[in-house]
Amino acid sequence: MKTIGLIGGMSWESTAHYYAILNRETAGRLGGLHSAPVIVHSVDFAPIEQMQRAGDWDGAGAILAGIAASLEAQGAGIIGLATNTMHICAPQIRAALSVPFIHIADPTAGALLADGIGKVGLLGTRFTMEKRFYIEGLEARGLEVLVPDVGITNLNGIIYEELCLGIVRDESRRIYVEAIARLKARGAEAVILGCTEIGMLIDDSVSPLPTYDTTDLHAKALVAAALE
Repeated sequence: MKTIGLIGGMSWESTAHYYAILNRETAGRLGGLHSAPVIVHSVDFAPIEQMQRAGDWDGAGAILAGIAASLEAQGAGIIGLATNTMHICAPQIRAALSVPFIHIADPTAGALLADGIGKVGLLGTRFTMEKRFYIEGLEARGLEVLVPDVGITNLNGIIYEELCLGIVRDESRRIYVEAIARLKARGAEAVILGCTEIGMLIDDSVSPLPTYDTTDLHAKALVAAALE
């Protein structure tokens, strides 16, 4: 099994979930006392978040590309970025690597298509919902993507001001459930939890639509790639 290099810390709350899923999936596939060989580089999120607000994607991409190259130099044979939003920097990261980089949108699109989903709602940070970098990747696979038509500021605030800090509130869950219900009314057949923290708040037990959790799907795809 190849060593997985994981760029995390954006936020560390979701990176902790990644680590658990990577190891559970490896144990489930290999049995016994097997666990995942993982090198985690967990960044300080505050400077990255400031770059997001400033629109300095090139600067953030240079930082993440350098980290990815460092993980490869340490022996990682597969690289993953444990955040949806920062996949806006995926081209810079890929350019710095000679080992595979597993894009978070790829296993998500694969799972949706395998289940016969054609029209899907997308929830995430405002960058993921408003910029085209993520949506275009899904559309290229043949999916029709809907984003919320109202409440994007509230949804974004819940991520940064609550979930990234480990705060899970019933009122915030209600806001997300209402957003999903509106997407359903517009024809969405399922919803992508397109921020790695949203799974802390929403799952199939409360969602009006089937959920596709990018954290879970991405972590499992990293294990599958490492075992190839």
